[in-house]
Amino acid sequence: MLIAALLLATLPAAAHEVSKGPNGGRVVEAGPYHVELVVETKAVAVYVSDAKEKPIPAAGFKGLAILTVSGKAQRIELAPQDNRLGGASPITIPADVKGVVQLTGPDGKTAQGRYH
Repeated sequence: MLIAALLLATLPAAAHEVSKGPNGGRVVEAGPYHVELVVETKAVAVYVSDAKEKPIPAAGFKGLAILTVSGKAQRIELAPQDNRLGGASPITIPADVKGVVQLTGPDGKTAQGRYH
C-alpha cells in the first residue's frame, strides 16, 4: 500500500517534467500542446507540437512569454515566424530561464506551459 501511494504521489510531477526537444529547447505541456522554448541570447523561439510530438504550424497562433530574468518579469510578445512563434527581448535571457509561455490557438482557446 505504501509503495502504491508513493508511486501515485510522483505521477503529477512526472506529467509536468521538462524534457529536451528536437530544436534543443525545453519542452513542457501546455493544454493539448507540447511547447518547446528555445532561447538564444535576446531571442525567444517557441515550437508547438501535438501530444504525439508532431509539429503544428505556427500560423494562426499568438503568444506571450513571461520570463523571470534577474528577478524581474520580462514580457515578450510571440508572433508566427515560419514554423515557430518568435519574439525579441531587450535584455539577454539565460538558457535555463524560468517563466510561462501563454498560447492562443487559431480556435481562440488559450493554454500555458510553465518552465521551472
